[in-house]
Amino acid sequence: MTTRHYPTIADCVGQTPLVRLQRISVPNNNLVLCKLEGNNPAGSVKDRPALSMISLAEARGTIRPGDTLIEATSGNTGIALAMAAAIKGYRMKLIMPANMSQERKSAMSAYGAELIEVSREEGMEGARDLALTLQAQGEGVVLDQFSNPDNPEAHYRTTGPELWQQTGGEITHFVSSMGTTGTIMGTSRYLKEQNPDIQIIGLQPADGAAIPGIRRWPEAYLPSIFERPRVDWVLDIQQQDAENMMRRLAREEGIFAGVSSGGSVVGALQVAEQTENATIVCIICDRGDRYLSTGVFDPR
Repeated sequence: MTTRHYPTIADCVGQTPLVRLQRISVPNNNLVLCKLEGNNPAGSVKDRPALSMISLAEARGTIRPGDTLIEATSGNTGIALAMAAAIKGYRMKLIMPANMSQERKSAMSAYGAELIEVSREEGMEGARDLALTLQAQGEGVVLDQFSNPDNPEAHYRTTGPELWQQTGGEITHFVSSMGTTGTIMGTSRYLKEQNPDIQIIGLQPADGAAIPGIRRWPEAYLPSIFERPRVDWVLDIQQQDAENMMRRLAREEGIFAGVSSGGSVVGALQVAEQTENATIVCIICDRGDRYLSTGVFDPR
């Protein structure tokens, strides 16, 4: 029997590529770099906090293999948690709005998760309320990505250090969509410790926009992990702009990603219009294949 160490699938989370835009024009002698989080095993940036939340809860003794975990999700976190639960031997109940793409629902089921849907009108707020109700009824433990410090901690430990190392410390701006806000909170904390002059730019949907993974939360539902001082600017992203850029990324750069990733590049290019000689990094949150059934990639 060989003593060689082989990785498990959990060991493959993180260390994703950082690539530059090469055909989409970037103004003012700036460099826009894209962090390809779709290269994680379950296909999104959410693999990082999903594994973190389960592993750290397990280490504290809050949960044990065989327990039932509950989470409200719009898609990517649910897929990532379903994968992490499968790795570690937990049952997973996921609550999501019914209007999420079929690919997302099918991926969660493939990993063995139980899906519970709320109406489009109830949305993520309704899903979060139902998760807490099920926990109160003794049906499982809510991980609660919206208030769980293990969510941003994953990015403080991994995403931030990777970006600092991959850019050789030359990063000047970090651009990230804001949903749970875990990515921007943890990455901001790490990068600001290395260089407080690095600018952190958060993205939220413009009024009327519906971009999966990006939210403008009602005050009562604002994630408690969110700390406003960690974000230097906030940009509003139009849905049409995000979708157009998503299609351009696939056709002009070979980067096949979702709508929020298109929004991330739109935000990075807006930053590039306002500065020069900068190294601007943006998060490409997931892969485009989980949006095909929505028609957003159809020729137009």
